[in-house]
Amino acid sequence: MLADAGRIQESEAGRRNRRRDRAEYLAITPTYTEADAIAAWQMTETAELGEWFAPVSGFSARFWNAGHILGSASVELLANGVNVLCSGDLGPDNKSFQQDPSGKSGFDHVICESTYGDRAREQITAQQRKERLQLEIAQAMAMGGNLVIPSFALERTQELLLDIGKLAVAGQIDNVKVFIDSPLANQITKVFAAHSGQLADTDGTNIFGNSAFHFVEDVNVSKKLNTVKGAIILAASGMCEAGRIRHHLLHNLPDKNSTILFVGFQALGSLGRTIFEGAKRVRISGRDVSVRAKIRQIEGYSAHADQSELLEWIEERRPINGSLFLNHGEAQAIDLLRDIISAKNPLSSIITPEIGEIYELKSCKSARRLKTGNLEIQNALGKDWQNAYADFAVNLKQELAKIKTEAARQKAIEEMRLILESYAEHKKKR
Repeated sequence: MLADAGRIQESEAGRRNRRRDRAEYLAITPTYTEADAIAAWQMTETAELGEWFAPVSGFSARFWNAGHILGSASVELLANGVNVLCSGDLGPDNKSFQQDPSGKSGFDHVICESTYGDRAREQITAQQRKERLQLEIAQAMAMGGNLVIPSFALERTQELLLDIGKLAVAGQIDNVKVFIDSPLANQITKVFAAHSGQLADTDGTNIFGNSAFHFVEDVNVSKKLNTVKGAIILAASGMCEAGRIRHHLLHNLPDKNSTILFVGFQALGSLGRTIFEGAKRVRISGRDVSVRAKIRQIEGYSAHADQSELLEWIEERRPINGSLFLNHGEAQAIDLLRDIISAKNPLSSIITPEIGEIYELKSCKSARRLKTGNLEIQNALGKDWQNAYADFAVNLKQELAKIKTEAARQKAIEEMRLILESYAEHKKKR
């Protein structure tokens, strides 16, 4: 997965650097490359859940099942007599393929994610989820367009294939072609297929070998899907920030007969979030794209614990003799989760750290902040000026057209230019 992410970064950087409107800017460089990821992977070692190992001198560690995706784990660290647990991403209870999150009780400090700290999802069974997917497929196919599903390559794609495969075997959906257009998802699905007999929910069969499933590797074959109608297309990335899903959105968003189905979390500032929240136009690969497709969502495929499950996981880790850190969530989610925990445990030390802060951790004592963070970086978190600009740019022409006279439009443009220049001058003075 790291190698794939590095390859995508290189591809995206190359594509953007070739754009004419970026000629005067410094070249974009990827955070890391495919070669970097492969070099890092070659240094990895495996460790069994629950078994202590020494990652570096002075530290002991062991993994606990996090129930998020295949191989996910919470990390327990022990150093200088201080015991710390880092939750990592926690999965929900009763998730396909996974056992529920686990771990021991009693730590000095616990660091817990807060992705869904502000919401309790509707509790639905696997059967109910499958029935809802069946309904979405039926409605999308009745419209005559494609059903495009942005899907994370690892586990989300396989969960969808599990449900689609079972629906197909039971004759509950028509003869619909399913294209899995993600080389990484295809590789991961092969791993799931090889071990399908050992996975929960597969009934001991290779559900991924259904004849309706077409795994797309070649980019030219991917482009030919532009001419396909009445199909299900699964493509990464799940938040629409990169990968082949952007290509499919480019061609399906303007089609009023197509359906875009979101099945996972869409982070603030992501293209997926922008589309889901009702944008009428978006910008993809330098092109303005009208949103005419039907936008839908299904709950039940999330790989994250909701509020009640996070609270239960934290409670099972007590006693926490030092501090509980809440991170990895939007401000609203973190704040609400903190308030609920504080109300139940008013004497607890609960910290919501900011990026750049440094804390001292000691046994049986509340954490002590040694360094404050960077305010400018903190204010920028969760915001993406590129997507904000794209939203502004695609709507600018329409907004200017609403102004009644040519003179008034010219004045509006000049005032916008002056405002932008004033911000640039302010930056220089600083």
